Amino acid sequence: MKTHEYKVIPAPTKGEKAKAAKGPEGRFAVSMSRLLNEMAEQGWEYIRADTLPSEERSGLTSSTTVWRTLLVFRRPVPQAPEVAPFRHEPVVTPVAPPVDPVAERAPGTAPAAEDFTAPAAPARQEADKLD
Repeated sequence: MKTHEYKVIPAPTKGEKAKAAKGPEGRFAVSMSRLLNEMAEQGWEYIRADTLPSEERSGLTSSTTVWRTLLVFRRPVPQAPEVAPFRHEPVVTPVAPPVDPVAERAPGTAPAAEDFTAPAAPARQEADKLD
């Protein structure tokens, strides 16, 4: 799982003029401070500076090695909320118990003719369960 993302940018090569900056080192420090603060505002954390070789063309047929200073930053990757896996659970429909028409009638009344009819044939699913 990826926890950080990284960004590499070239280090400044010139200093910036500022009232408090005295000399080239001071102007360069102002330039670095501005760059580091801008990156921090965007959520990037300064990790380190690396000096790496870069091969560049020199003329038509030759090449030279130039050393480049790069600044490395990182910031945490926002994590997606963890989602529980989907589980399909069968839908259970309640089945009403069979009704006894004789027990349902009011006391002291005679049973109706439909109370004595034969029960209906069970549904196909119920017939499969009986086998």
